[in-house]
Amino acid sequence: MEYGLQSDFKIYAGGLGILAGDYLKGAKDYNYPIIGLGIMWKQGYGDQMLDEKGQPFDAYRNRKYDFLKDTGVVVDVQIRSVNVKCKVWLVDAFGNAPLYLLDTDLPENADAWISGQLYGWFGEERIAQEMVLGIGGVKALRALGIKVDIYHFNEGHALFAGFELLRERMEGQGLSFKEAVKKVRKRIVFTTHTPIVQGNESHPIDRILYMGANLCLKPKHLSALGSLDDKAHFNMTVGALRLSKKSNAVAQLHGVTANKMWKDVKKRSEITAITNGIHVPTWVDTAILEAAYSKKETAYDQLWDAHLKNKKALVNFIQKRNGVKLDVNKLIIGFSRRAVAYKRSDLIFRNPKIIEPLLKNQTVQLVFSGKAHPLDDAGKAIVANLVAMSRKYPNSVVFLTDYDMTIGAALTRGADVWLNNPVRPKEASGTSGMKASMNGVLNLSILDGWWPEACEHGVNGWQFGDAKEFGDQAAQDLHDMNGLYAVLTGDVVPTLQKPT
Repeated sequence: MEYGLQSDFKIYAGGLGILAGDYLKGAKDYNYPIIGLGIMWKQGYGDQMLDEKGQPFDAYRNRKYDFLKDTGVVVDVQIRSVNVKCKVWLVDAFGNAPLYLLDTDLPENADAWISGQLYGWFGEERIAQEMVLGIGGVKALRALGIKVDIYHFNEGHALFAGFELLRERMEGQGLSFKEAVKKVRKRIVFTTHTPIVQGNESHPIDRILYMGANLCLKPKHLSALGSLDDKAHFNMTVGALRLSKKSNAVAQLHGVTANKMWKDVKKRSEITAITNGIHVPTWVDTAILEAAYSKKETAYDQLWDAHLKNKKALVNFIQKRNGVKLDVNKLIIGFSRRAVAYKRSDLIFRNPKIIEPLLKNQTVQLVFSGKAHPLDDAGKAIVANLVAMSRKYPNSVVFLTDYDMTIGAALTRGADVWLNNPVRPKEASGTSGMKASMNGVLNLSILDGWWPEACEHGVNGWQFGDAKEFGDQAAQDLHDMNGLYAVLTGDVVPTLQKPT
């Protein structure tokens, strides 16, 4: 559904899209034959704005990109019994890893809005978007003459591509549903990300039928593929698990979590764990890399000098964006993530008696960025609280609006410490911490996502929370907050104050 290729190409929302973009870039670098399929979002995820009271809201504007190439291909997708034409654009910057984008913003379409806003809606609108992505994507590959060995579905959004593959075999080859599923499964692999059952997309089967997304599949087929206990609903992740020959989680701990989450899904594919990575040339400063691989006696000084240069660049970036001048000689902690309850962006503020003195004397400086889903009021309340903290402590707390790849790169290069405090085990992977780590920035994190695989406490960063999990959310928050404060005041701040 999204690709983060460069900051001003606004067809991405956050980590999922940036990961997809990094994979295409990596495939290009190593000459792997991969083709990306996505949607040409006219407005994208929206611009994050703040009103005078510091309350966030979303603004949308139409965008055009002059680097897209017209393939001349247009495919048809029947949505609610109406023919929708999907134009196919090419992003040709990756050679062996081209990206094709489907666009419904055509004058002949009454439903031109489908490719308007990324994650802008639920229900019928979301199904329509995913029909364009999945059904239209397979048809685009056929029209382009591209022969595919394996289809990879990144999250459940692409599942309707599997429905189109089933249709080709059932209607075109006369196979039964079971025979078609057996053949199609050999051609699909699937990556699951969201480690919360409720966060995995689900639709009433009646709605899928009404939209025409089922193609030739009958209600009993849909239930067999995508239903658990509730036979009236279709879960996109469950359907993908059953229609793929192999599935993967995105960190070792996430592999345990995902298998536990979906243990009751019968006839599903195995979920193995493949820890995510990042595209080094995009995210890691070359001077940091040179210092890291240097065998000179001055390698430490090189590394420190490169970090200070990036830190000064971050301070200047913040001053230009927000008018706030942070102290380059004081500790800067970065935090940029999607604003959602389980990531607990504002956990560090929960006990003013401990954190306030550190902020008032600028012992600790905090820089935040992140967007909430346009329809997530709880997430927007978190952003509003971060903004309120930046106004309360204007010299030591910063909130950078409209998080994008530019902000992400500045923060993961220039911060001293990277903070991460989700509710374990709800973080799938957390690649921003990888970007920070490879730029010499130390992680201060809950043992969640990829961090349990890499953490050497007190050596390459710090852990807090001791991987303890509570059934009660209030108890969990209190435990993790106290752990954060203990490590922050007992380990992190003293480390910065030691003579070098």
